[in-house]
Amino acid sequence: MTAPLLANSTLAAAKASEPWNSHDTRLMVVTVLGIALIVLLITVVKMHPFLALMLGSAFVGFAAGVPSAKIITNFENGVGATLQEVGLLIALGAMLGKLLADSGGADQIIDKLLSKTPPKLVPWAMSLVAVIIGLPMFFEIGLVLLLPVIVLVSQRSKLKLMRVAIPALAGLSALHGLIPPHPGPLIAIAALHAQLGTTLALGLLVAIPTVVICGPLLSIPITRWVPVDPPAVAGGVDTTKAKTQSDDVKRPPTFLVTLLTILFPVMLMLGKALADIIWDTPKNPPQIRVFFDFIGEPLVALTLGVLLAMVTFGYAVGFTGNRISSRIGASVGPIAAVLLIVGAGGGFKQTLIGAGVGDTVAKFANGANISVLVLGYLIAVALRLATGSATVATITAAGIVAPLATDLTSTHAALLALAIGCGSLFLSHVNDAGFWLVKELFGLTIGQTFKSWSVMETAVSVVGFSFVMGLSTVL
Repeated sequence: MTAPLLANSTLAAAKASEPWNSHDTRLMVVTVLGIALIVLLITVVKMHPFLALMLGSAFVGFAAGVPSAKIITNFENGVGATLQEVGLLIALGAMLGKLLADSGGADQIIDKLLSKTPPKLVPWAMSLVAVIIGLPMFFEIGLVLLLPVIVLVSQRSKLKLMRVAIPALAGLSALHGLIPPHPGPLIAIAALHAQLGTTLALGLLVAIPTVVICGPLLSIPITRWVPVDPPAVAGGVDTTKAKTQSDDVKRPPTFLVTLLTILFPVMLMLGKALADIIWDTPKNPPQIRVFFDFIGEPLVALTLGVLLAMVTFGYAVGFTGNRISSRIGASVGPIAAVLLIVGAGGGFKQTLIGAGVGDTVAKFANGANISVLVLGYLIAVALRLATGSATVATITAAGIVAPLATDLTSTHAALLALAIGCGSLFLSHVNDAGFWLVKELFGLTIGQTFKSWSVMETAVSVVGFSFVMGLSTVL
């Protein structure tokens, strides 16, 4: 894994050293106009986001001078790559969520959470749950697993949706951008030759207070800005009922069984991360690491989680095979539109990257004469805004500042990796598939998504970077 990442970082640094030209200026203007066009089509013309993203991608491609055949290829590759990474996971998460809800498992968790937690502390409890689940898990997987719980807790506690959702989103997002084994931190660690253990320890020091500020505390004003109630249907789960448990459940799962079933894929992914650290021999790994690497892959872990749920949330509660199958089938229908929109968001992102927007931003930042931590953060921010991809932002920013990191101590190399991770989370908007995932799953408008999700992501980025800079002055 390390060699390809370093090669990408070296290539990014080489392109960033090229001089600025008129084509670069044109690309930046086209990018801004393309994003504005998508927002206009959706909010004013009321066009479906999937079609708006396709038209926006076509506009950017033609206006940037990309060959017509390449425009189509870039968009298709972006859709394919996004759905390859996220689409199957969303579908599996929806299946698990449907079984969790219909079996009465979601009721068990929510009743236990609400009975033990005063209403004022519910947002804090949601942050803690998100941090535990998000430690080894990608953001998208954590969101689809937590979605039924977020929506149903909001409904049962009589709290507005954002008061419960923002703490959970902040926990998932901060860990995704700052804590190994998530891909962003691992990319930065490899490119900057930082130490994994040091980065992990400092990442936790940064992530915990960041989640507190950008989760339970920030959810208070965001709830006033976006005072929405939970959606009627979330991830295939009907949230309008007082209880989600199906009428044909004979014996609901216990709280312990429910918790262990939900955490099962989390534990598999955590096992993979630990195995990679304990047996750090990628060229000739022992068979035990190969085993843990296989079952800990997100796709495999979630598939095994669904199979376990078919037993604990299916046969064990009295469902027949036909009823389990019908419930799994029913879970996929409501997320079809979500998959299309998320995929199109990935297509738009790849259109920007294929047009060279990432390289243009890197050129602009390459000549800056500022602190290496600030430089790494600002480059990642610019690339995140331009391409919508945290991974692209991390790879390119790490490649640009890597030559400046050779004289840094191991502590400051780790802080530089964290600074880049913070920058890669800045202001998620219409060119980020995550923006559309949150919008569709929570039933928000574009404006509401900007005022909630985008504001929270920006806060996580800025607050996290502030803590990184604070640590750099004392370590």
